[in-house]
Amino acid sequence: MNAPSFSATVLSPEALARIDQAAAKYPPDQRQSAVMAALTIAQDEKGWLATETLDFVARYLGMPPVAVYEVASFYTMYDLKPRGKYKLALCTNLPCALQGANVAAAHLKKKLGVGFNETTADGMFTLKEGECFGACGDAPVLLVNDKRMCCAMTPAKLDELLGGLK
Repeated sequence: MNAPSFSATVLSPEALARIDQAAAKYPPDQRQSAVMAALTIAQDEKGWLATETLDFVARYLGMPPVAVYEVASFYTMYDLKPRGKYKLALCTNLPCALQGANVAAAHLKKKLGVGFNETTADGMFTLKEGECFGACGDAPVLLVNDKRMCCAMTPAKLDELLGGLK
C-alpha cells in the first residue's frame, strides 16, 4: 500500500521518504506501527511537534489523531512546544539519583538559570527531566537533543559540556 498523497505537505519529501521507509518494515495494514519513527523524523525536521504536524502524521499513517497525541505526549523524547537549540534531558530515576543526578540537576538549574521544562532566555538550552535511558551503570546520564548520551555527569563535566555547546 502506498502512502496517501497530500497537496500541501507539512514535511519535506525527504522526511516523507524516511517515514515510508520506516512504514515499509510493517505489513501494509499496520502502517501506523511506524508512528514513533514518524514522530522522530518529523521532530528532527521541525524542531518540535506542533498540532499541525501531529495531525499530518496521523493522516499520513492513516490513524486517528488522538492515537498520535497519546504517543507524543507519553514519551519524553517528543517536544510538544518549542525548545531551545539544545535539549538537555537528565535522568533522575533512582540509579542516577543515587550516583549524583540530584547534584547534577541542581548544578544545571543554577548554571542555566532555569528549572525543568524551561528554556534559557537566549533560547540555547531547554532543561528536561528524563526517565531511564538504560545506562544505569554510567549514571548520572544526560541526553543532548535525544541523540547524544553523556555519562557520569559531574558538575565539572556539565560545565565542559555546556562550554562546548555554546
